[in-house]
Amino acid sequence: MSDLDPTLGKRTYDLDRAHVFHSWSAQGSLAPFVVAGASGSEVWDYDGTRYLDFSSQLVNMNIGHTHPKVVAAIQQQAAELPMVAPAHANLARGEAAARILAKAGPEFGKVFFTNGGADANENAIRMARLTTGRDKVLSTYRSYHGNTGAAVVATGDWRRVPNEYARGHVHFFGPFLYRSEFWAETPEQESERALHHLKRVIQAEGAQSIAAILLEGVPGTAGVLVPPPGYLSGVRELADEHGIVLILDEVMSGFGRTGSWFSWQHPEVNPDGVVPDLITFAKGVNSGYVPVGGVIISESISGAFDDQVFPGGLTYSGHPLAAASIVASIDAMEEEGIIENARMIGEEVLGPGLRALAERHPMIGEVRGLGVFWALDLVTDRDTREPVAPSIIGALKQELLDRGYLPFVSDNRLHVVPPCVVTADEAKRGLAAIDEALTVIGG
Repeated sequence: MSDLDPTLGKRTYDLDRAHVFHSWSAQGSLAPFVVAGASGSEVWDYDGTRYLDFSSQLVNMNIGHTHPKVVAAIQQQAAELPMVAPAHANLARGEAAARILAKAGPEFGKVFFTNGGADANENAIRMARLTTGRDKVLSTYRSYHGNTGAAVVATGDWRRVPNEYARGHVHFFGPFLYRSEFWAETPEQESERALHHLKRVIQAEGAQSIAAILLEGVPGTAGVLVPPPGYLSGVRELADEHGIVLILDEVMSGFGRTGSWFSWQHPEVNPDGVVPDLITFAKGVNSGYVPVGGVIISESISGAFDDQVFPGGLTYSGHPLAAASIVASIDAMEEEGIIENARMIGEEVLGPGLRALAERHPMIGEVRGLGVFWALDLVTDRDTREPVAPSIIGALKQELLDRGYLPFVSDNRLHVVPPCVVTADEAKRGLAAIDEALTVIGG
């Protein structure tokens, strides 16, 4: 940081505003935050001001910024074999697949690598359709699955509406007790009624027309919605009854975010231990150091393509730099106890700390989460649960930035999603910043 030049900050900003087209934005009103460098759970600008990165960028910086083992692995791979076509074998890709499968479990046999989470979901949907001979894909309204043809239509939120060009997508309501669609009063009621709703959707759509049910293990962008007990096992039972493929999207919730390797392995998320047929991943598998994603494929589905051509592929599938970063990341997570750290931070610091904030700030309607994956549902009135206005979220975001806290906000929520390597002291600093910011805005 000693050689930071503030003039480069201005040049970075000017070049961005002149030439970069941003996603999900009206281009004329942007004022992007300029990042000069980063390490661990912190980023800094060209003036040298440091910020706690409690956004993990896009909830992907699980291993933290510039982890030396991951950086070194990329550098070494770049010197040995920076690129190879996906048809060829290379050691880094094979090692990456083996490590991922070891974490997923014995039911899975192959990994299809993609460029990110969206095309992971695209290809999982393709596999489900090809192996079932059916077309429809069921997914929830409170979901985000990516911004490519089928993935964005599988997404339930507003972003699918201008992009509905893919066929065969049906949406349903998943469980969310705090804002229940089913008039439920307990987690058990919410689970039972949400499953009944899904059952009726399957019946109404025609079970023999449904290829897959696509769910996030823990819906992230929609609000960190930990499913109630019995829900995942109930979905698994419905899928098995009707020969439907169960796809779990672990793009955001995987690789340590909930304090488990995958959220579906967390005992609070999936107490019955049911196993999906396909798992999609990206983000935390290598913290986005090199773009990568993929589909973890059960033996039964991968075997269907032993004699049948899989009609899909990507030039950068299993890119050696990405594969090397996956190997280094998973190894470092194991060696350094990073998954265990995420679980401990959630159980001992963030969970208790956020619940204590809720006792002091009536604007916090609900605290939800696990590990380093939390959301504060912000309301104007706890009885009506009316969401706060966008202006309140904007003010909160600025107050947090002023306190050296880089936030992740969505709708009426503040998502508290630091890297899995965050220390207890850093987590407490983050909690103090939230406390002060809410006090200033009157929450």
